[in-house]
Amino acid sequence: MRGDFLPGRLIFLCVIVTVISGCSVQRPDAAFDSSRSNGKKQSEASAHRTAAPAKEPVRVDYLTLVSELSSPEIYIYKEKRRLYVVQSNVVVRDYPITLGLHPVGDKLKAGDGRTPEGDFFICGKAPSGPKALVIDYPDKAHAQQALLSGVISPMRFKKILLAGELKTPPSPDTSLGGQVSIYALDKPDNEAKGGIELYRSDLQELFKIASVGTPVHIRP
Repeated sequence: MRGDFLPGRLIFLCVIVTVISGCSVQRPDAAFDSSRSNGKKQSEASAHRTAAPAKEPVRVDYLTLVSELSSPEIYIYKEKRRLYVVQSNVVVRDYPITLGLHPVGDKLKAGDGRTPEGDFFICGKAPSGPKALVIDYPDKAHAQQALLSGVISPMRFKKILLAGELKTPPSPDTSLGGQVSIYALDKPDNEAKGGIELYRSDLQELFKIASVGTPVHIRP
């Protein structure tokens, strides 16, 4: 009697375990997701061990003297209409700006009234006449796109690259336009033709801060 009951009990328990396993509440791809999740957790743990420390938050100090600015970078945010001077993760200057009649979007051609977007540098300073800080547009990125589209010739492309290497203003006589600069009028007039316009007093200070080679980051 006892011997007959034990096998039956084992069979009953096996059936129960099978039913429970088949009815467990899981998403259709639970096994796959679990595997992927475990791998992700392992990757994240590994990355956490090797990751560099997070950068400190940006600070603001508008009292920093111009003479103390040894490695400034210029950040221009078109939608905000602001130009920031940043050094060592500290915002040291904040200027209002004016853009052209068509400020939205990257510059594509001469006369489109747009301000180019990307990472540039100051490639020239015009100290007399209309004082200006010239930006190296068209740069390599814009020139590559124009070359692939057949807008400029390989020879013109090489000249643009050479100007970038020498940190000199690229020739403006291309269909891409050129001579994009940060400049000033007595009163911003919303007619900056692809350039960035400042109040004259702000440009006077920025002219002392920036030099040839100063990075300029232009964002939408």
